[in-house]
Amino acid sequence: MLYLEQYGNPDGVPAVFLHGGPGSGCQSEQARLFDPRQYRIILFDQRGAGRSQPKRELSNNTTRHLIADMESIRQCLAVDQWLLVGGSWGSTLAVAYAETHPHRVLGIVLRAVFLGTREEVTWAFQTAAQIFYPELWQRFISLLSPSEREDPIEAYGARLSDPDPRIHLPAAQTWNKFESSLSVLNPDSLVLPDRLFESSATKDDAGPNTPYVEWHYVSQDCFLDPGQLLDDAKNLAGIPGIIVQGRYDLLCPPKSAVQLAARWPDAELRIVPGSGHSAAEPLIRSALMAAIRDISKRVKQPRPSQ
Repeated sequence: MLYLEQYGNPDGVPAVFLHGGPGSGCQSEQARLFDPRQYRIILFDQRGAGRSQPKRELSNNTTRHLIADMESIRQCLAVDQWLLVGGSWGSTLAVAYAETHPHRVLGIVLRAVFLGTREEVTWAFQTAAQIFYPELWQRFISLLSPSEREDPIEAYGARLSDPDPRIHLPAAQTWNKFESSLSVLNPDSLVLPDRLFESSATKDDAGPNTPYVEWHYVSQDCFLDPGQLLDDAKNLAGIPGIIVQGRYDLLCPPKSAVQLAARWPDAELRIVPGSGHSAAEPLIRSALMAAIRDISKRVKQPRPSQ
């Protein structure tokens, strides 16, 4: 069962917000990115994430399933076309959906483009920290044995997949802290609340949800063919888009945003100087809100519901 919230103007432009992770879930405060007078704002927790049930469910949980869920939500809400807004993993899902159902998309606003490739995963969970935060990298691999450190990403995956909570729980907690530290340009000066990384945690939760679902996806190349999102970017022709990208995003560096923009002539790339990955950073948040405001001037009015 998928968890869903709606805000704003019931007669406004339908806009669906796609959370990151995968596995993090949505937060109601994300609706504040939109003008509630102009937009019908739709938030939902993807399979295995947030308040959707069963929590942390990995079976029948692939990119294809999430795209099908979006179609089910669209039809259930009697929405003919909608605006897609997503960051990080949310950008991956937004692009994958739009390339599959382009006639259902009014426009797209992306933040921190992630194309679901092994190169990006290796950068985010290994290379970036080794280069820019070697002390953080040492803390990350300190959980692992010397032999596991030969392939730390796979080693963490094996630990996250272990049924013993004494094995998987410390791995999930360390993974989550590691990723959270890399999500902001200066983690020492900006303390982010836990809710930005883990949605709707309950007392029954055995640690952060996101690492388990993330590993499920990245271990399968996000259930995408190599180069799929760039190869199919031709399907985005005619769909207006704005890409908001932090100049110093260590998790999703600008390279992927530039590559996508080059294949998508109707997209405008906005590089945000002095910013990293997180939408909680003031400059990123302001740029994202401006993009959502500006895209409304470029999208066609949605067709009447069918």
